[in-house]
Amino acid sequence: MTHAVDARDRYVAEFRRFAENGAGAGPGWLKELRQAGIERFAAVGFPTTRQEEWRFTDIAPLTQTPFTLPTAPDTEASPEMVERVLDGPTGARLVFVDGGFRPELSVATGLPSGVKLGSLGDAVRRDGDLLAAHLGRYASVERNPFTALSAAFLREGAFVHVTRGVSVEQPIHLLFLASGAAQGRMIHPRNLIVLEREAQATVVETYAAEDAGPHLTNAVTEFAVEDGARGRHVRIQREGDGAFHMATSQSHQGKDTSFSSCSLAFGAGLSRHDVTAVLAGTGGLLLLNGLSVLAGRQHVDYHTTIDHARPHCESHELFNGILAERARGVFNGRIIVRPGAQQTDSKQTNNNVLLSEAARADSQPQLEIYADDVKCTHGATIGPLDPNALFYLETRGVGAEAARQLMTYGFAADIVSRIDVPEVRERLDRLVRAT
Repeated sequence: MTHAVDARDRYVAEFRRFAENGAGAGPGWLKELRQAGIERFAAVGFPTTRQEEWRFTDIAPLTQTPFTLPTAPDTEASPEMVERVLDGPTGARLVFVDGGFRPELSVATGLPSGVKLGSLGDAVRRDGDLLAAHLGRYASVERNPFTALSAAFLREGAFVHVTRGVSVEQPIHLLFLASGAAQGRMIHPRNLIVLEREAQATVVETYAAEDAGPHLTNAVTEFAVEDGARGRHVRIQREGDGAFHMATSQSHQGKDTSFSSCSLAFGAGLSRHDVTAVLAGTGGLLLLNGLSVLAGRQHVDYHTTIDHARPHCESHELFNGILAERARGVFNGRIIVRPGAQQTDSKQTNNNVLLSEAARADSQPQLEIYADDVKCTHGATIGPLDPNALFYLETRGVGAEAARQLMTYGFAADIVSRIDVPEVRERLDRLVRAT
């Protein structure tokens, strides 16, 4: 308990330095958001395993590590590094290194008229009213102390705004790199994606590290999907084993919208990702998928909440975990059907494959239904590869190790194949094969 209190005091002191170093300036709404974040964090501190939401994830190693904010931008990143991480050239992209925006590595050309793509820091100055209407309105500081910290240290991140009726055909890439200079640092990327009425766009969010030692990435991404809009989102986390990765993804859908999100975790020693989706308009469709491929002593915790706030909405959720050696996967999936949200159709599945006796998975699917005309199902599986299937492959001449690899790949491909952006799907297929 003493470690947690000391850590809280360290972060509060770091906020004071942050505010004194120019962050106290800015529009009133931004200062209020930062202040609300630090006040909430100071009140609740870091979570412990005594709390139900965190009982399977011990963040004591994080609280015992004294992280500080970066003091200067990194100068090592190159276009070759960016293309290597992204596995080839891309179209529009924003690149951030150790939390700082790198315009010389970013590309904002080739986009249709009506699309704004840039850093959040610039957007605060140029599009303050638009940001004030959305930023911090969906990812509440009350729900998670790491979200509160994100609000407190809010300074930089990605801003994507697609105006009414505009369709962006090519994916927009958001790349967050941690370099060797990130060791001992904490980085708080804050992203806002706004799709206005009947707009369409795909956003690919990637977190990666090259030769980075222990550091903390605490990322928050908010999606505002207005009436009739279509959004697609892919999130890839492949930081180093020494990294701590805390994340919140929050989407808010209007009437007759479609939003798909796929989150993939390959890296970090300890990671937690809270995914919350609110279907706030009738006729909404949500596809929520995820994949974890872990080994060593890696630990990943997915907490998802799908909130059916309005009637005639549909959601489909599938998360798969592949756990080798002493890895541990945690899944907590919650579906809420609000009063009056009739004709809800919601399905949730979590499957986990344990590739060793020391690997572990904990799964908690939950349904909260307050309406009487709904169709909701949930289920979870945890276990080793099917021995009958392995035996079948071996009797057809496939070696034992090749059979295991083939079945493991097929388990991962069940998620990757659902990504309907060909170039992104092919890139992830290569990444899965190499893992």
